[in-house]
Amino acid sequence: MAVSPTPKSANNFAPAAGALLPTSFKPALPLAVAFSGGADSTALLLACVQQWPGQVKAIHIHHGLQAAADQFARHCQQLCLQLQVPLIQCNVHAKNEAGQSPEEAARTARYSALSQAVQTHPDLQGVSAIALAQHADDQAETLLLALSRGAGLPGLASMPAQWTRDGLQWHRPLLSLPGAKLREYLVQAQVEWVEDPSNQDEQFTRNRIRAKLLPVLEQAFPQFRETFARSASHAAEAQEILNEVALVDLEGVLQAGSPNIKALQNLSQPRQSLVLRHWLKMTHQTTPSTVQMSELLSQIEACTTRGHQLRLKVGRGYVRRDAEVLVWSVEA
Repeated sequence: MAVSPTPKSANNFAPAAGALLPTSFKPALPLAVAFSGGADSTALLLACVQQWPGQVKAIHIHHGLQAAADQFARHCQQLCLQLQVPLIQCNVHAKNEAGQSPEEAARTARYSALSQAVQTHPDLQGVSAIALAQHADDQAETLLLALSRGAGLPGLASMPAQWTRDGLQWHRPLLSLPGAKLREYLVQAQVEWVEDPSNQDEQFTRNRIRAKLLPVLEQAFPQFRETFARSASHAAEAQEILNEVALVDLEGVLQAGSPNIKALQNLSQPRQSLVLRHWLKMTHQTTPSTVQMSELLSQIEACTTRGHQLRLKVGRGYVRRDAEVLVWSVEA
């Protein structure tokens, strides 16, 4: 549970803590920090408190997935009391559904709870920015996961340092720092944290990458965190350009809000794929698999007569032909 001495008073932590934050990190204040009680979010919370005293609030997500969850919550309450930081706890149901991984279910529930808390909780009034504690090791793991799954540019772009969602600004200011650096800082500051036992469970792919691959990469390529981050940045930049192309193409094929089949056929198949993925993601919040998209493109190519029917499972629902256009719905 605790891995370092009892914390000092809030005004006497090591002054070097604030150096964790890059100078480019200038969030709107007051700022909310997602605080699990682990080393990463503890380091982020402490650095933010020192940088902007009285302007930081903490949000703890209680997933209820393991017996230690109540212990995590108590630890967060105690530390926030010492730091004089308001703590808002959100209880979520993070059980995965059929076809959904436990990690994805927990992540989806966590982001939803954070967003809802900021928008509705009276103690978070005025907050428009949320800081998350993912670091350089997390970014490397995300890129390796994407490669292992044959991901395209969106996956290879990994995690952005800043983005907008639900009208809020989200930040990851620690992406350039390795996890070991955060733990060194906490030991120096004499601040304790909790270790999530599930992080050692190698049935999860991310944990296997952390335990087995990252140490080997450290030996073979000591700068892998920086080079991986650079590759992710290049992928993100390329994806931004493609998003702009997709938006232009989508405006050219839409008919009453749905893609016109004939207009799609006038595009090359790669651009059809690009515009359809953009339409499905932006309009219906769903993402087709590679196999699904390949079949959809094949069916669109075959739509040369009025009588040709089209109905395919795509993402979380179905794409079907409705006269001259494609429509998507959850129901078949």
